[in-house]
Amino acid sequence: MIDAIDRSILRYFKSDGRMTATALAAKVGLTVAPCHRRLRDLEAAGIIRGYRADIDPAAVGLGFEAIVFVTLRQVDRSTMEIFESRVAGNPNIVEAQRLFGSPDYLLKVIAEDLPSYQRFYDSELTSLPGVERLTSTLVMKNLKANAGPPV
Repeated sequence: MIDAIDRSILRYFKSDGRMTATALAAKVGLTVAPCHRRLRDLEAAGIIRGYRADIDPAAVGLGFEAIVFVTLRQVDRSTMEIFESRVAGNPNIVEAQRLFGSPDYLLKVIAEDLPSYQRFYDSELTSLPGVERLTSTLVMKNLKANAGPPV
């Protein structure tokens, strides 16, 4: 279980993951050593899953986004494992969720533009194992992304 101080650490770190332990300690009202220990404990418990840069896809030439709903022909263990492995290994699929009900999966795909998305759709998405139906919805505007859980 995490307490109010841990939640405060998570709130500050969520907004600025590069904050030093000294600055974080000052914000949450701890000295550096206990703050650093709490950070290590949150990491060891898997509450803090890692650190990464939040890169703007459009700034690196990948400004086109599509949400793809996937329905599988059959939902057996082997098909799902192969499908999920291929999805996880594809760098243009930046988010993927398995859903209850229909459709079976939701994928977020990034590409340079519509023609490159079409090529990706034709060569990659249609070749995923067990796919019965793909339905694409194009993203007009991102209002909120990578917000993380409320802490």
